[in-house]
This record gives sequence, structure tokens and C-alpha cells, in this order.
Amino acid sequence: MNDTSEFHSKNALKSVSEICALQDTKQIQNAKRRDFVKNSGKFALASVALGAMASVSPLLANSGTNLSLAKNSSTNSNSNLTKNSGANGANSNSVASKNTTHSNKGAKMLYTTLNNGVKMPILGYGTYQIPNSEAQRCVEDALSVGYRLIDTAQAYANEQAIGEALKSAMKGGIKRDELFIETKLWISHTNEKDAFKAFETSLKKLGLDYIDLYVIHQPYNDTYGAWRAMSKLYKEGKIRAIGVSNFYADKITDFCAFNDIKPAVNQIELHPFFQKVGEQKINNDLSITVQSWASFAEGQNGIFKNELLSQIGKKYGKTPAQVILRWLIERNVIVIPKTTSIERMRENFAVFDFALSADDKAKIATLDTNKTLFIDHRDPERIKWLANYKA
Repeated sequence: MNDTSEFHSKNALKSVSEICALQDTKQIQNAKRRDFVKNSGKFALASVALGAMASVSPLLANSGTNLSLAKNSSTNSNSNLTKNSGANGANSNSVASKNTTHSNKGAKMLYTTLNNGVKMPILGYGTYQIPNSEAQRCVEDALSVGYRLIDTAQAYANEQAIGEALKSAMKGGIKRDELFIETKLWISHTNEKDAFKAFETSLKKLGLDYIDLYVIHQPYNDTYGAWRAMSKLYKEGKIRAIGVSNFYADKITDFCAFNDIKPAVNQIELHPFFQKVGEQKINNDLSITVQSWASFAEGQNGIFKNELLSQIGKKYGKTPAQVILRWLIERNVIVIPKTTSIERMRENFAVFDFALSADDKAKIATLDTNKTLFIDHRDPERIKWLANYKA
């Protein structure tokens, strides 16, 4: 199953002390990751971004804001979207008609333009819950399919392996300016002093000279101090864009009111069961692009077998997963689906050759429950747990 959650366990957290030494040894890393994964149904981390989009091509004929096309993600432009080469292949992480196609031959990547003019792929590859032991192979596979946006985080404990994959890819001919690498600052380092060191550590692990998008992972600790540090790194050219994650509408409004540099991206929980249309508008009105984490609701509520999504998919020869990604892309929401299967990577990439009708989107709107499936970032108990998680 694509982007399914292995961590919606009802068991209590075994021990915070088990995860306090994340980087001591691989054994501790893996134990920590497993413990975190098992409990993040209650105490989830998150990272995602949003935006608004309109059509300039038949692919986006039903979207409601401006989109455009460009040659690669590194160039700046006043337009909202760009193209790059696609990949073909098959994927079967969801139920669809027998005529379902995963061919994406000749498809072009779309890019969205952030509020500072930097172009970012609208579709990327997420690495949450992928351990170091698998991350290098997975990222190499994703790059071979055509992904250029890679999302990771300090708390995912896989930056080192991703760095090896990036090194291999660049030796193989992929240029650095074709890549868009996103990573995140964890709570324990979210202050002005520690943010600098945490950034340099991530940069070294990834083997890069700069980060394309650096994000405050959670809305806790000294976010203003961390933002000052990130703003300095941004002005020095070590970061191309800076953003936040899990900032609710009130928090992001306050944050923008008291910072000269506004976040380029806000990564939030966003999927058919929690659509956040109003929250996206608030972010967009602040010139912030929204990015989605848990685009597939991590497999909950039978999303890959959902009757409505399956019926819509049949019209286009697409799977429910592809319908979901297309729906988000047409809202100008950046998506970063996670899978360890190259076939599913190909499926998730094959979403640029169809467009949803207004009727399709109206039907998808009926799936909204307006409730989180994972975490309330205002819940004191969850805040305590996240604050004690050391990355």
C-alpha cells in the first residue's frame, strides 16, 4: 500500500530515554525510529506546503490560479509552474480499473514559483519513515524515475544515506541545480544559537553546499530565534528558501506579522479527509505556498479502495492515489508521496497527463471531515512528547 502508516499503534510510548541517543549507533537509531514510527499516529511529526494555481495548459484546465512552465527548478521566474522530463512505468498501490495506466512517457514536471521567485517542483519524493539502510536505494530509484524534489528532515535520521544517493546521482550526470533538496530543523534545535549548528550538520550529511528549502519542522520552542538564524543563512546564500511546517492559521498569521522575511512554504497535513481549503487560502493570502504531508492519509479510512476516488479514476484510467495527487496539484499544493517501491514511484509520477473536471473536484470535496487523522498541534500531551523527542 502506498504511503501507508505503520505507526498508528495504540500502545503507549515505551520510553523517551530509548530515543534520546539518536545518533550514537545504528542500533539506537533504528530503535528510536521504530519507537517513533509506532507512536506517531498519536504524536506525529509533519512537514508539507501549500499554494493556489490556475491553468495555462490543458493539464491544468480546471485549476483556479496561475501556473507556468520552465526548464528546471533552479531558475527564478515570475511564473508559477515549470516542466521537466518525466518517466514511465507501472504502480499498483491502489484499486483501479483494468485499463488503468501508469505510463508517464514524455510527461513534464510542473514547478510552482515561491514568494521569493525560486521555482520548486510541484511533485517530490518523501522519505519520512525510510531508514538509512533503505534511503539511499529509494532516493536513487526516485531520481531515476524523474523526481528532483527530495524531502527529508533532521528527525528522519536518513540525511546521511540521502546524501550518498545525491552524490551518486550527481556523479551520474544529474546537475546540482536540477535538484531541489528540502530538510527540516527539529524542535530541540529550534532556537537562534542551535539552528546554525543543526543546519551545518544537515548540510554536511547531505553532502551539499546549500539547501534549497530549510523548514522549521514544528511550531514549538524559539521559532522566532530560529527564524533569525535561518534568515541570516538565507541572506548568505546557504539556503534558497526558508519555510515552516505545521503552523496553523493563527500561528502563521502571527509569524508573518512580525518577520520581515515571510515563509515561502508551510508544510501541513492535507488529504481528501482533511482538505483545509480555508487554511490554504489564509496561507496563499500571505503569499505562502502549501505543501502536503500525508497526502494519502497514510492509508487510513481505506483511501486506496475508496469507491468515489476509484470511480473518478476509472474515467481517466488512473488509480485513487493518482487522482489524489492530481487533485492536490490542481490546488497548487506541493506533494511528496512516500513509497519504497519503484513501481509506486512511477505511479505517483504519472499524474501530468490528465485533468480533473469541476464535477470530479466537487465530489472529492464531499470526503472532507474537517478533522485531523493524526495530531492536534495544540494538544499539551502531544506537545510534551514532541518536545522530549531528541533528534
